[in-house]
Amino acid sequence: MPQIVEFPERPYVGVRGTITMTTFGLVADRIGEVVGWLAERGHTPAGAPFLRYEAINLPEDRLVVQAGVPVAVPVEGEGDIFAASLPAGRYATESHHGHPDQLFGVIEALLKWGAEQGLAWDMTEQDGTEHWGCRLELFLTDPRAEPDMHNWDTDLQFRIA
Repeated sequence: MPQIVEFPERPYVGVRGTITMTTFGLVADRIGEVVGWLAERGHTPAGAPFLRYEAINLPEDRLVVQAGVPVAVPVEGEGDIFAASLPAGRYATESHHGHPDQLFGVIEALLKWGAEQGLAWDMTEQDGTEHWGCRLELFLTDPRAEPDMHNWDTDLQFRIA
């Protein structure tokens, strides 16, 4: 069952890309690179890596997505690795155990639940594109420790307006 959780501002570093539903790897596969970049500078992740959806246009199969890694204190970016913060606020959260391919149904259920609760998302729509203030998929399972994607744990966090 989804829950509403209040989160503080959370600093992170990440990379951004414009992708399609079949080219997620162009951004998601860079999480290891960002973790390595942090390690080279003496920093460790302060939580689970995530994908942050900035813009979603499913009819045109175009998404603007970030791959981010939280840090304990703000870190300066370099090159295409940038520093930012996830905004503080109330988030609708849901957990999923299983293959990431199953997330579409979990997301649909969370959005439906939010509508039933009368929640307004931190999202605007323009010309068929959803622009999200903060919509996250957090990857709680380290694929090096658990290579079977059917055993992965993922949290969804969607900011409420």
